Amino acid sequence: MRKLTVFLPMLLLLLAFVSGCSASTSSNTSGSVTSRATDMVTYQSENGPIQVPAHPKRVVVIDIDPGDVMKLGVHVVGVDSWAEQNPYYKPYLKGVAEVSADDLEKIAALKPDLIICYSTTKNIDRLQKIAPTVAYTYGKLNYLQQIVAIGKLVNQEAKAKAWVASFQKRATALGEKIKAKIGDNATVSVVGTSGKQFYVFGNNWGRGTEILYQAMHLKMPTIVQEKALKPGYYNISQEVLPQYCGDYVILSLEPGSDTSFEKTQAYKDIPAVKNHHVFVVNDVAFSHTDPISLDYQLDFFKKAFLGQ
Repeated sequence: MRKLTVFLPMLLLLLAFVSGCSASTSSNTSGSVTSRATDMVTYQSENGPIQVPAHPKRVVVIDIDPGDVMKLGVHVVGVDSWAEQNPYYKPYLKGVAEVSADDLEKIAALKPDLIICYSTTKNIDRLQKIAPTVAYTYGKLNYLQQIVAIGKLVNQEAKAKAWVASFQKRATALGEKIKAKIGDNATVSVVGTSGKQFYVFGNNWGRGTEILYQAMHLKMPTIVQEKALKPGYYNISQEVLPQYCGDYVILSLEPGSDTSFEKTQAYKDIPAVKNHHVFVVNDVAFSHTDPISLDYQLDFFKKAFLGQ
């Protein structure tokens, strides 16, 4: 009986110890799971280091092309209205909310774990209170560097670099085929219009300019190079449009644009028009320079120039 009396307190003490260990282990395991679900890493942004999710699951993208994120397989829960209009994004935007930088409550309700925007986006200080917010300065990185930078941000840098390498290889090969067909000295202009106002674009203003001039190394007319290369684009009147048209013209039109200029004799007399070397593109779709859009644009140029 004495042995039992002595044994019971020891047994109870042992059980309590084991139970405590078990509870501690359970607590640590739970903590590890939580930690894994919300692992944070340091990302070197333009404004210094910022803590962001190691594996973001709910990303809101404002102003910047969301295709940089969506192509990498990262889940996007909110984009702006400009992105919503891009027909190339439609397969990726099912269930994705349309938001603006002013929709703070709506963005908060989406429970994002990461927000990506430009440094000029409104309400960045308030967005930062909703989720880690990384802002990029437009034009600080070129279009391919931007893709890799966002790939690094969302923990998909290797995939982003692989896509860039593939794109450069495909674009270079296509450029060589196009030059073999149209001639090394043939010029290409990219022209946009809004009402009665026309624009010619340099080599880094969307509308296919990055592919045509940077990736495929096609030539732009000298006058376009002089006027538009540095600022990115240059305003011109309808009267001087023929002077800025190269041997081939990419005509970037917004849906529903006024195209009455096409009926004028001055336009019909442009050599590129006479030779059926004008290729019309959707301005909204061609304004984007993300992997999704660039893949479509590259395919468009292949069909337009080579008929393939």
